[in-house]
Amino acid sequence: MGIQILGIGSYVPEKVLTNFDLEKMVDTSDEWIKTRTGIEERRIAPPEYATSDLAYNAARKALEAAGITAGELDIIIVATITPDHSFPSTACVLQEKLGADNAFGLDLEAACSGLLYSLEVANSLLVANPKYKNILVIGAEKLSAITNWEDRSTCVLFGDGAGAVVLGRSAETEEDCIIASKLGSDGRYGSILQLPAGGSRLPASAETVANKQHYLMMAGSEVFKLAVNAMVGSCQEVMKTAGIESKDVKWLVPHQANYRILRAVASRLGIPEDEVYMNVNRFGNTSAASIGLCLDEIARDKKAEKGDYILLTAFGGGLTWGSMLIKW
Repeated sequence: MGIQILGIGSYVPEKVLTNFDLEKMVDTSDEWIKTRTGIEERRIAPPEYATSDLAYNAARKALEAAGITAGELDIIIVATITPDHSFPSTACVLQEKLGADNAFGLDLEAACSGLLYSLEVANSLLVANPKYKNILVIGAEKLSAITNWEDRSTCVLFGDGAGAVVLGRSAETEEDCIIASKLGSDGRYGSILQLPAGGSRLPASAETVANKQHYLMMAGSEVFKLAVNAMVGSCQEVMKTAGIESKDVKWLVPHQANYRILRAVASRLGIPEDEVYMNVNRFGNTSAASIGLCLDEIARDKKAEKGDYILLTAFGGGLTWGSMLIKW
């Protein structure tokens, strides 16, 4: 029995926040945002929604697509930097919401690389232990909760959403869908993309709140170069391992950071822009959710056929990065 993607699902909130809305909130413009990021709008979850609510909606769709019930899940992995709580894990909260009584759950924190890290972990568990049959992997983020809406350099970038994948054993094939992968991290650069306060290093206090240290902070120009080099390098290594070339890739599906990064990665890899899957214009940067959102659109819109190579790549805080080649 091969290890395959059995189902994909996604969810974004109904509320749309456009660039024109942001013009009324901070000193920015639609033209400035589009020119530098390619983003036109993003989705924002209502105050009563937590990350587990976004994950739940995506998970239900993925389970339906996979044709299995929540009770058939063995493991739930939630990739997020915006958990409902420090503990319990968002995966445990989601397990209760789904009624996945036979599954254990864990959260994985790798920022924008979270879905790829989680797929690697899930695949490894399925390979290593035959008792596991179905694993739900979700990238889910409520980034609006950690965005400083007075900081024009970051608030234009982020949105909320969730993308879910059911990875499991399929009786229909002996082939595995994950052909090759390469993950990496470098903690030396952790400070250029971080949420400074709220952990044991800087516990919440009146001072950290006053200093706005519970909001995401990013050194954009430094991130850009590191992101492009890391994603290109890991993509090249994955393709070399798999024995394929750029021309063999049906879709490059990068983390939807911003349009300029996506174009730079594609150019360095020699992949035409029309073969780079992009929805950053509609959803902005949704961190761990972004690749799942793309994959669900590819599946729903039938933009890939059986046997197509899909190259996934991401880069995020940590710093973390990774690439993964899957066979559709």
